[in-house]
Amino acid sequence: MRFCAVLAVTTMVTAIPATARAQDANSEVGGAGIGEIVVTARKRTETLKDVPVAATAVTGDIIEKRGLSSVRDIASLTPGLNINSDGGGRAFIAIRGVGVTLVDTVQPGVGLFIDGVYQQNTSYLNNPLVDVERVEVLRGPQGTLYGKNTLGGAINIITKQPGNTFEGTAIASYAGSDDSWFTSGSISGPIVKDRLQVRVAYGHRQQDGFIKNTLLNRYANTLNTDTINATIRATPVADVVLTVNGSYDWVLSGSLPYSFVSGPQDYQRNIAFNATNLQNLHYKRLNGKLEFPVAAINTDVTLVGAFDERVARLPDGDLDFSPVDIARNDGLDILRTRTAELRFDTKLSSTLSSIVGLFYSRETRDGDTITTLFPGVLDIRNQQISHTGNNTWAIYGNIFWRPTDAIELSAGLRYDDQKRHATGAVFINGDGGPIPNARLSENHLSPRVAITYHWTGEVMTYASISRGFRGGGFNSPVAPFRTYKGDNVWTYEVGAKYASADRRLALSLAAFYNDYKDYIGLNSIAPAVTGGFTTVDLNTGNVESYGVELEAQVRPLERWSISGGVSLQHARLTDTSIYTEVTGRQLASNRLTFQPDWNFNLNTDYTVPVGDKDEVTFSAGVIGKGSRIAASLSETDAPVLNSYALVNGSITWGHGPVELSAFVNNLFDKKYFESYIEKTTLILAGLTPSDIGIVGDARRYGVRARVKF
Repeated sequence: MRFCAVLAVTTMVTAIPATARAQDANSEVGGAGIGEIVVTARKRTETLKDVPVAATAVTGDIIEKRGLSSVRDIASLTPGLNINSDGGGRAFIAIRGVGVTLVDTVQPGVGLFIDGVYQQNTSYLNNPLVDVERVEVLRGPQGTLYGKNTLGGAINIITKQPGNTFEGTAIASYAGSDDSWFTSGSISGPIVKDRLQVRVAYGHRQQDGFIKNTLLNRYANTLNTDTINATIRATPVADVVLTVNGSYDWVLSGSLPYSFVSGPQDYQRNIAFNATNLQNLHYKRLNGKLEFPVAAINTDVTLVGAFDERVARLPDGDLDFSPVDIARNDGLDILRTRTAELRFDTKLSSTLSSIVGLFYSRETRDGDTITTLFPGVLDIRNQQISHTGNNTWAIYGNIFWRPTDAIELSAGLRYDDQKRHATGAVFINGDGGPIPNARLSENHLSPRVAITYHWTGEVMTYASISRGFRGGGFNSPVAPFRTYKGDNVWTYEVGAKYASADRRLALSLAAFYNDYKDYIGLNSIAPAVTGGFTTVDLNTGNVESYGVELEAQVRPLERWSISGGVSLQHARLTDTSIYTEVTGRQLASNRLTFQPDWNFNLNTDYTVPVGDKDEVTFSAGVIGKGSRIAASLSETDAPVLNSYALVNGSITWGHGPVELSAFVNNLFDKKYFESYIEKTTLILAGLTPSDIGIVGDARRYGVRARVKF
């Protein structure tokens, strides 16, 4: 394999809102000075500049000020993180080209956590962010602390916690030209001071979208969501904390609004579906965390238990993307997860500490899908009933040795054991029955070793070696093969971080190399055992990716801040023989689907004081993504999607706790593809021989208000 020099430069995404109040060296960045954002990347509280991990933290204040409405929006501001979507219930995610997930039947390759609780499905990436303290994006394998399916990295959403101070926030925004609304509010305060606090938040988001179904004369990618969450924090005795959090999300969204297009420069926004393709998604979450110290052994104990449920219903879907009524489906999908974790954080001596723990999860997924071919004419009904179960347990240990103030050595090891099973039944016009059961058993070791050296109070460097893995899974009951194995990656990384003494400049540099085996990145079309065709997930081959990341923040003047940069990475398939062996086909490109070689962002804020109490902030930003290849099963054609850059801006007037903004997103109405499928996929499925694509959002302009009390 030929190694080419690659340089990537990216900047720290946490934009710095320069304000007239930030007159000293510790300008506020979501409540912390530049480079002093507190994170829990290693499941203990540390400043971002001291963590030997390539990590990005976006504070809740920035999420609210910039109108970031979902986790997917964070990707535009994070080096190496790439997220695409083709509907409210589906999202495709990868970090540094590792952990690519194209369909939700494949376990995510980038772990998503809410307050440390693992989420089994990527569809939450489209859900609204409401009352969030910060979002941490950790790049590279995080298996020693976060477990399976974090071979690309982990995204940890930390919600705001209640305290002894009564406080609240109200936010509202409206944008055209697709009637995009967002409102949210939260309130927090003590019931019994120092003993019992409560926080409650609610958010609503709706938009028409920009894709029109001309056959039904309605918008096809509408989105309507409601979310409510509540947190109770109790301290019955000193140093013992019990936190209980529950939430419920309702989502009504368009599904798979693909337009027939003539090529990757045909930005068609109209479709002609026979069905609305509206899907209902309900998310329920309940988790509890108990924290207490055991002074006799210098240990902090954490016990976490959680229940998560996602119910997805597509009552009337058009599967052929055309005005001819060829195929409809009615589907129900229920995913439930129960998890438990017991963790011990121990100070062994003045220089030595450890984190050890036990983890268990039980996941079940039940599906019932009816596909009707030529409805109203032949009415051929194909019903597939499926059930999968997944039991995972793990034991892990991490040790941290700091012999001097300048040096830290850390090592971790995690053992995961995963056992999956699948059952199902297939009926065609009522005839059929159960299919043979399938089982899959996997176990993996995830090691990580890192060394950190603090040259001064301003500069540190680190080097690490780590391994991550993702579990395998099952295909449809009618697929020619039921199982595919998991994939894994070895990552080698060096990095450096700098924060100036006056906190006007912060830099973070990381160079990485990934050796990625058995990549689960493509799904394909295969003959179904019942006749016709079905989609299958499979291992595609081996991948090599490498690059360098630089994040930066700078405050040239007391009222002027800049953050931004550019990322360049090289991720390519190096061996696809396993794909050819299974499918009998070659791939047209060695690039990874939807993965750009670069992305960049640049944001700047300048604040002008108005009188004694008011201020006006001028903000501008640009985000961009490099060319990508479309999803393609062709042996000769892998369409290349053009690179793009989107310009955003806002003007905000602030008066104490009140902020009013006028903003515009995608100022120049740039057209780009969010998702794209080359025509061979449809041809193999016996559908209309055309490329299909989903064009990204058009220009939005509107107003936003925020009040804190």
